[in-house]
Amino acid sequence: DHLQNIYDLILNQYNSVPDVQSAGFHCCFFFRLSCCGLSERSCGALSSVLSSQSSSLTHLDLSNNELQDSGVKRLSLGLESPHCKLEALSLSGCLVSEEGCASLVSAVRSKSSHLRELDLSYNHPGDSGVKELSAAVEDPHCSLETLRYGHTAGAPHGLYFSQLQLDENSMSRKLKLSNNNRKVTRVEEEQPYPHHPHRFDYWPQLLCRNDLSGRCYWEVEWSGMVSISVSYRGIRRKGDSDECWFGGNHQSWSLRCWNGRFSVCHNDRETPLSSSSSSSSSGRVAVYVDCPAGSLSFFRVSSDSLILLYTFNTTFTQPLCAGFTLWRPGCSVGLCPLSEGRLCL
Repeated sequence: DHLQNIYDLILNQYNSVPDVQSAGFHCCFFFRLSCCGLSERSCGALSSVLSSQSSSLTHLDLSNNELQDSGVKRLSLGLESPHCKLEALSLSGCLVSEEGCASLVSAVRSKSSHLRELDLSYNHPGDSGVKELSAAVEDPHCSLETLRYGHTAGAPHGLYFSQLQLDENSMSRKLKLSNNNRKVTRVEEEQPYPHHPHRFDYWPQLLCRNDLSGRCYWEVEWSGMVSISVSYRGIRRKGDSDECWFGGNHQSWSLRCWNGRFSVCHNDRETPLSSSSSSSSSGRVAVYVDCPAGSLSFFRVSSDSLILLYTFNTTFTQPLCAGFTLWRPGCSVGLCPLSEGRLCL
């Protein structure tokens, strides 16, 4: 039957029975298939499930799968079926653009639609997609009541988690590594590191070894006064000019954290952000970058939730990497492993 077809399809792609079961596949009303590596072909099978007379599915979470517009088009065919009972659909982080939104508009405006909630956060619906779907929300003849878009819902965590590695060759002599090279601390005495052309010789900062491409997500624990940054790898390393420190030039984008306060800086222009309710000298920050889309978002991590601090929108023209500045002795930054990060919501 249709349920068995998509079950087999997901098993072939995901190759893990326990993971599929934990995603809620066997639940009759709610499927949670976030971060399952689904594709356009998966959407064809799901569309068949939605249009089946025997389907009782009301909630479907497909977030953080690379469905793209072609997959959403196939899924929309099932949404338009008079047998479809779906009330809530999450497509957060599914590479949906204006073209895919046009198919969704047609589906939610169909007379048989029961869809009340649609999550399109972390996609690129464009002005026309947002306008048409928002109009559907306002239409009393349309069932759609809630539309989420932009970068305000949950970030696509586990799917794009990046296992960063600190680059010792770029590290200032004012910094010292610990915790299996996953934590860096600002120290009083300069360290006897050998000369290296990639080493920052004035500013107390370092880069990571990894080049960032596609979509990337990571979290860091910070203490004291630090800057958490994304930079072109070609940033200058020698001297004390603005061309060398993260946020002081057109090659880097930075979030500064201290005493529960935050600011962002790019091209030597600093923008203060609203403070947290706590004046704590430490905390956790999450970073999400979508390189092709030119989007860089910083979040404050609070308990099990992410609070968006700021999003840069630009065009990245060179290879990117993560970097950190530790402004005062005793300050530290530590890379968080995936097990401590927020997994797929």
